[in-house]
Amino acid sequence: MEKIKQEAIQLLIGFKGDKYIFGTGVFSRLGTEVAKLGKKVSVIIDGLGYEWASSIIRGVEQSVSSAGLTITGDYIHGARPNAPREDVFAIAEKIKEQKPDAVLSFGGGSTTDAVKAAIAFHCLGDKYPDIDDYFGTGEVSKMLAETKRNMLPHFAVMTVAGSAAHLTKYSNITDIHTGQKLLMVDEALVPAMAMFDYSFSATQPPSLTIDGALDGISHGLEALMGIPEALYAKAEPVCLTCIELIVNNIKKVVSAPNNITAREAVGLGTDLGGYAIMIGGTNGAHLNSFSMTDILSHGRACALLNPYYVVFFSTSISERLKKVAQIYKRAGYISEDIETLNGRELGLTVAGGMIKLSEDICFPTTLKEVPGYREAHKIKCLKAAKDPKLESKLKNMPVPMQSTDVDKYMAPILEAAESGNMSLIKNIQ
Repeated sequence: MEKIKQEAIQLLIGFKGDKYIFGTGVFSRLGTEVAKLGKKVSVIIDGLGYEWASSIIRGVEQSVSSAGLTITGDYIHGARPNAPREDVFAIAEKIKEQKPDAVLSFGGGSTTDAVKAAIAFHCLGDKYPDIDDYFGTGEVSKMLAETKRNMLPHFAVMTVAGSAAHLTKYSNITDIHTGQKLLMVDEALVPAMAMFDYSFSATQPPSLTIDGALDGISHGLEALMGIPEALYAKAEPVCLTCIELIVNNIKKVVSAPNNITAREAVGLGTDLGGYAIMIGGTNGAHLNSFSMTDILSHGRACALLNPYYVVFFSTSISERLKKVAQIYKRAGYISEDIETLNGRELGLTVAGGMIKLSEDICFPTTLKEVPGYREAHKIKCLKAAKDPKLESKLKNMPVPMQSTDVDKYMAPILEAAESGNMSLIKNIQ
């Protein structure tokens, strides 16, 4: 496993260079690194007012002060789960009041996503006051070009092994009134610098550890399945290393939360998941997760749905799936002779291995196990899949699907996920 970790480290260095500081014990470098972006900083922190965050705040204060930086005002509250748009507006307003040179965020994926969107809205909100205009691909960059403006530099400190929001161009923001999440996809949103001290993730509760780790697998798996052939050689080592690190360490961190060696492995894996979706992108499970924010965390929804999408995609990606199957086989979750399998039969085997891993860590494997799941969620998923602002997820699928195909093919996938009956899934021939 140490060899795989070293390979992961080299892949991340190749991805981010000196723009990313990661490992265990790196937090002491925070102030020195932030100073490269500006002397006056607004600070957004998860957990303000909670005892568990007090040691983090003391560390931020000491590191920032020792580097001669000025915090421009009161600490700003991070975002609630799923990054509601109201929290984006609140953070943007505080940044406007404080007039910093740079923005420092400290939190999980929701806070990081909200800060990315808030920095964009702070820069462009007077000209483009409707947040809906920011969703889609490349919209923020278009606005910046039209206005000839530059966004404040963002230093993102991650605390949760999962979304890898600190490394990516994605910002997932939720309308809490409709329960629908929408997505900004834009290179302009990538933080100027980022840090993740993997030892911080040891404070995560078990449920968050599981959700984040399985979200990382979803990133690696979905990118691997949907990546265009021209990018496959670049994506394959990133995706497979991501999956292998997490599959072999997730149970260890659940069983022993203070196992820093395993925490580092999962952190490296989820970071590689972020790299994977910068090369390629996510698809079906991520798309559906955006419509289940009221009952499932993002990572939990993706992890639950992906085995069913594996079966749907399997007839088009046998060679790719065999490499994923080998990882689950080495980990003890698949017993079949993989080399004799192809197409749907292989897909069912891989999906079975994924489900065994979920069961091994007491994670739900069907939507009917999820409290609050109703038929209305399936209807919302199908409607959202036809939304042009989310069409990138359909385009990233390894089998061709248009919005006109959603009811015929996606509905059976969701019905299979409800009951666990894989025979309901229809493959596109």
